[in-house]
Amino acid sequence: MSTECTHDCSTCGSSCSERTAPQSMLEKPNEMSKIGKVIGIVSGKGGVGKSLVTSLLAAKITKDGYRAAILDADITGPSIPMAFGLEEERAETDSMTGTDGKAQEFLKPVQSKGGVQIMSMNFLLPHSTDPVIWRGPVISGAVRQFWTDVVWDNVDFMFVDCPPGTGDVPLTVFQSIPVDGIIVVSSPQQLVRVIVEKAVNMANMMHVPILGLIENMSYVRCPDCGKELNVFGESNINRIAEDFSLKVLARIPVEQKMSVAVDNGEVESLTEGYVDAAAAAVEGLIRKA
Repeated sequence: MSTECTHDCSTCGSSCSERTAPQSMLEKPNEMSKIGKVIGIVSGKGGVGKSLVTSLLAAKITKDGYRAAILDADITGPSIPMAFGLEEERAETDSMTGTDGKAQEFLKPVQSKGGVQIMSMNFLLPHSTDPVIWRGPVISGAVRQFWTDVVWDNVDFMFVDCPPGTGDVPLTVFQSIPVDGIIVVSSPQQLVRVIVEKAVNMANMMHVPILGLIENMSYVRCPDCGKELNVFGESNINRIAEDFSLKVLARIPVEQKMSVAVDNGEVESLTEGYVDAAAAAVEGLIRKA
């Protein structure tokens, strides 16, 4: 029973705010962590480039002078370590004396060359290619532990790279972590409206603000004439954004230089300003606070 309720919540219906309010399930981070704003990177389907967007934003935010972190919530398919060249790294453990006077073990995030703090399931496996064959509740528990058992060092912005869809892990992120806003990632295919609408509806149901949309694989620029070629079809992102009263924060092209940099673990070396407007929207959360 909640301290705000005067009855046994287990006996009431679904209309009880204590059963439906996401904030009633929020987890506290480690007592040694200091975390500012938390941004979820989400999509209604897979393969649209959420990890790329997460990596680009974290790298950009760091270059702007903020301390960035990535909580890689894609437990069974983590790709963040590769983008930063950290496939061979493993997370270290340490211990501290808690407020109860007992020794407590905690995890330390791996730090990229540029200073981004990262926690990913790959850092806990004996080998980066080992599969994680877990059921949903165990995977969700691991995501919560990345929040509660990892000591995050004075983070201004934490990006949570969510797996696709609206299932266990995105739900766990929205309910367990105090998310300050989300960015929805899409691609220019015809089913983009369904992708965006699913993510938007979930965010609205969970009372999480939406900062805007990012369209990945938006176009290919002809190396000879500079013309934008819509290889995946005509984009509808502006119309969709208008329908949902959202902002288009970025349109990221298919670009060989970007793919090579990510494959080589050098995402932080990219200087193209594709996510500058998105980074500015994120940084605005601190300026508004």
